[in-house]
Amino acid sequence: MKERLRRTMLYVPGNNPGMVKDAGIYGADSMMFDLEDSVSLEEKDAARFLVYEALTSLDLPDGEYLVRVNSLDSAYGREDLEAVVRTGRVAIRLPKTECAQDVLACEAEIARIERDCGIAVGTTPMMAAVESAAGVLNAREIAAATPRLMGIALGAEDYVADLKTSRSPDGIELQFARSMVLLAARAAGIDAIDTIYSDIHNEEGFRQEVRLIKQLGFDGKSIINPRQVNVVHEIYTPTEQEVLQARAVMEAMEEARRRGSGVASLHGKMVDRPVALRARRTLMLAGATGYGGGEDEVQWN
Repeated sequence: MKERLRRTMLYVPGNNPGMVKDAGIYGADSMMFDLEDSVSLEEKDAARFLVYEALTSLDLPDGEYLVRVNSLDSAYGREDLEAVVRTGRVAIRLPKTECAQDVLACEAEIARIERDCGIAVGTTPMMAAVESAAGVLNAREIAAATPRLMGIALGAEDYVADLKTSRSPDGIELQFARSMVLLAARAAGIDAIDTIYSDIHNEEGFRQEVRLIKQLGFDGKSIINPRQVNVVHEIYTPTEQEVLQARAVMEAMEEARRRGSGVASLHGKMVDRPVALRARRTLMLAGATGYGGGEDEVQWN
């Protein structure tokens, strides 16, 4: 699966025609049409039809589109999959995932629909969201459940309710869950996406949380308002010094490759593959904002 940036994953309520139509203009790395919590029971069918029409009829800009479907144990989940998998242009975000079997059950439905409509089986990517104590404790098996999974996300609102607590400004109640989700993602080689920050008027609090999850190692954050996009991208953009250092690392590794070595030296310090991988991501982040960089490829022995 091609590596791509997922700094921002913007929720787009599936029952909001204006936001659905304009989904591609907000600048988020990924747009996620939501058919679950943001849509009332009375609007489930209409929202599903609206999202299907948007995916099949609108000239949406290039980018990554996901649909958060309803759980398969609800009255709507399978109908959601029937509609959006057939478009052939979305990934499926599975909500409230508690075990690997939840992922496998959804994958089986997706594969059946792919076969029915002539799409190559395995084409439709998935992302699992863990939103409960059971889901967090089973994060590792969830993340490794299928090669279709491109990422695993934390959903904090249901999680803290399950813990019988509430969200605090410093997010101490999320420390364990964030660590579990992040480690599960890294062990499986997939992306880790942090939870939403619901107080859209508290920009400084939002900035602090984005800095925290970036330092922890998350690939990005689920967001609920287009105004949050630029803040996340700004914080994830490397500094000029970081870009210069990354370029120097990549040049040193390329020189080492030409010599037939997997280890280089830069300013008297050893540079090996892990250092080069960090440098490559730095340049990828920089390139996303037009700040130099790009996706430099280096072959390692």
